[in-house]
This record gives sequence, structure tokens and C-alpha cells, in this order.
Amino acid sequence: MKFGLFGGPRTENYHTYADTICEAEALGYHSNFLVEHHFSGMGQVSASLNLLTFLAARTSTIRLGTAVVVLPWHNPILIAEEAATLDQLSNGRLDFGVGKGYRPSEFGGFCIPIEEATERFEEAMAVIKQAWSAQGRFSHHGKRWRYENVVVEPPPLQKPHPPLWLAAGKPDSLAYAARQGYRLFLDQLQTFEVIYERLAVFKRALAEAGRAYDPMGVAVARGLMIARNREEREAAVTERMRSLDVLNALGSRSSSMVSDTNLRKAAEQGTLIGTPDEIARRIEEMRANGIDYVLVVSANRDTLRSFAKEIMPAFA
Repeated sequence: MKFGLFGGPRTENYHTYADTICEAEALGYHSNFLVEHHFSGMGQVSASLNLLTFLAARTSTIRLGTAVVVLPWHNPILIAEEAATLDQLSNGRLDFGVGKGYRPSEFGGFCIPIEEATERFEEAMAVIKQAWSAQGRFSHHGKRWRYENVVVEPPPLQKPHPPLWLAAGKPDSLAYAARQGYRLFLDQLQTFEVIYERLAVFKRALAEAGRAYDPMGVAVARGLMIARNREEREAAVTERMRSLDVLNALGSRSSSMVSDTNLRKAAEQGTLIGTPDEIARRIEEMRANGIDYVLVVSANRDTLRSFAKEIMPAFA
């Protein structure tokens, strides 16, 4: 199994966060994926490609990913150029995760109707793929974007392009990811039971598309809270419930990226929470269900150290 990090800094002290990622690399974490969010007031990452470029200069082996770049809000040519530049500077360590977005407040802030998310995403992704595969100059005449005789420089280092990841949860989105050849993010908010159900849907769609299932092509994000006793565990559950309540309020109930409405159930059955032995048993269960790639979510450096030293070696 491989373990990475998911999320990003929640404060303005990005230099401290960069130090954490450098230590995570030394501890054996495989990757670091950053979210993209706007207007939440929670200090979430807004310019993930910029921050990842800084991290590329501070690290040497850890993979650097977006989870995700929300394409409906961006000029796709500029994203193709910025992502390719990051891939070059990181010596081919970029994992390019993309998504449609799901928070109404973000679409409202950008004055973009959320109902246009799918069509904007699909056209932007078509432009980016064309930009990275074209031999020389190309043109694109679409509904939202028109480009005449342009060339994207530099090209990405990884060929034909960096691995493409998609965040998906609904059956049609999971099937789309399988048909289009994306690697899959399964989010941190749903319970393990729901995650296994979604993975089964994705596997069936892969089989129908004639593609083999690659366990390293599915990354499951999980909140991580190590609790050494009953009091610490209850405090961790309470904290997680509070966080889920805030995240649910930011999202849309029609989105798959919100938790179970029973916040205690969502906290206890959707998080790696408990003693190291309890967490190890949960990870073993995940592995038995076909999950070999886990992205942990924690802002506590001591927690990340404990996880790396007490839990990760058993799954090396």
C-alpha cells in the first residue's frame, strides 16, 4: 500500500506547511494532494498550482497533486501551461486532478451558473488534452473557448501527459471516469460503506469499458485522528463532527461530496480514528476491499509522524 496526504494548509503560514511536507517526504509519504477552494473564509488553498510549484523546489521525491483544479473557473490554456511548467520543474512528479466543483457559493462568487459546470468542465478538459498532445500549433472553436493557431509551452515532462485524476461519487460520474481513462478520487466525507459501494460501481464500469482495475489508480481520502484513550477519542469525534457540519454547509446536498446527515455516523464510520491498532485494522479492511492507496487528512504534524512510524510500516 501507499499513503499520501490530502488537503493543504488552513492558515496563511505556507512556509510552515512546506516544512511539514518536507518532513512527510522523509517519513515515506508517497504524495501530497492539494484542494482548490475559494471564498470559504476557512483559509483553504486557492492557488494550488502555485503552492505545488513552491513545494517542488523544496522536495525531490514526493508526488505533487491537485485534488482538484476546478476547471469551470479557469482558462484551460493557462491551466495547461501552468501545470506543464510544474511538471517540468518537479521532474515529472505532477498528478493532475480535475473536477467540476460542487459548492454553490464558489460558482456564485465567480458569477458562473453551477448548471454550466459539466459543459464547461468537458470543454476545458478537451482543450487541455489537445494542448498536451498537439504536434505544434492548433486551433479550438468551442462554445466557451476559441483559440486560433496557438501552441502551449512548455510541454509536460511526463508522456503523453501527467496522470489524470477525477473526483467522482455519483454512478454516472464514476462510469464517466472509467470510460475516459481517469484515475479516481473517492472523497473523505462519506462512510467506508459508501466508499466500497462507489468502488464497486467504478470496477463494473471499468470492466464494461475493457479496462483492468489498478488499485493504485484509486485514491481514497480519509480523515486521520489518533486517539490513545476513550477521552481523546470522544474529543476527536466531536471535533470531526464540527468540521463535517461546516463542510456540509458549504456544499450542495445534491452533490456526492457531502457527508452522511448523521454526523456521528459520518465521523465514526468515515474516518481513520482511534488507537494505532484500531486504525491499522481499518486499513486492513480497506485493503481487503481493493483499496491500496490512502490519502490521510490531518493538520497535526505529530499525528502524521505517529501514523508513519506506528502504522505505515505494517503495510509497506
